Amino acid sequence: MQGFMTRETLLKWAPVLVLIFLLLVFPIFEMTNAWAKGKEHIYLLDSRFLSIRNLARIAISATPALMVALGVTFIILMGSIDLSMEGTVSVTAVGFAYAFLWLGGTLASWAWLAIPLALLIGAAIGLINGIVHVKLRIPSFMASLAMGFVGTGFALLLTGGDRVRVEDPLFRALLTVRWMNFPIMVYVAAAFLLLMWFIQTRTKLGRNFYAVGGGEELAAASGLNVNRVRILGFMLAGICYGMGGLMAVGKIGIAETVTGANFMFISITAVVVGGTALWGGIGGVLNTLVGVLIVFVINNGMVVIGLPSYIQSAVLGILVIVAVVLSTDRRSVSFVK
Repeated sequence: MQGFMTRETLLKWAPVLVLIFLLLVFPIFEMTNAWAKGKEHIYLLDSRFLSIRNLARIAISATPALMVALGVTFIILMGSIDLSMEGTVSVTAVGFAYAFLWLGGTLASWAWLAIPLALLIGAAIGLINGIVHVKLRIPSFMASLAMGFVGTGFALLLTGGDRVRVEDPLFRALLTVRWMNFPIMVYVAAAFLLLMWFIQTRTKLGRNFYAVGGGEELAAASGLNVNRVRILGFMLAGICYGMGGLMAVGKIGIAETVTGANFMFISITAVVVGGTALWGGIGGVLNTLVGVLIVFVINNGMVVIGLPSYIQSAVLGILVIVAVVLSTDRRSVSFVK
């Protein structure tokens, strides 16, 4: 029993336990509020929070953020940080929307080519991001932040501040058509998650991310081309951001300059809360899935029980601090970067 309750074991399962706790505590709060109002017939299974409709709502809200957070995961696994996601999501969303309309405006025509084009745009931005970081020896957070500003500015240049609507019923079926009460976009996101999990666990590139994050000098000494791995990591992240842009457009049917707004805070929060270590080498995409669910369960649950938005942000901020404190062995850290 003592061997099971190690610090490493607790850290590994803590995000899952937090998610389970949240899935239980919000229905209990909802029940308590109902009883306080004299609705004594309300029980746990009657909870609006646990209804299929509400769970589907959580899944829909979380889908674009999950795509973006998957990309952030690979960057953090390497011990770097990427702040370009908001600009990249906006550019890929706007680029996709314009290409989609120009190519016919429906998936039944050549407009389907806009989908791989959006992913290529994301990969290209990630490639530039990685090259600037590696070749010019600029810290990753600074290089990526600059690229994020460039992306947002370019999206504004393309749109002129206007909205670009994608109203094709075939594309909008991502949201409107449901299988087992969940929209198609949730299943697409699940398939993409499995692909990223395969890359992380079953490919040489995925193993190299851990090697770089675990010790860049050691990885280089063993013959690994660290710069190449970092550039490929940023390219892969860009593809994930492009997928996030597609899902964002699929969710609301609109592409605009602010399509990528708030993804920076949500994605990094989800990755950290999910258990991926900021210094690299620990965690993965399944941790990120749990982290994204924690963030959106908190947001949704607090709305259900009637708490204001500023409390939601405060709770998420506290969770980030707790996650970093618990996952950092401060005895082995001489200073904080």
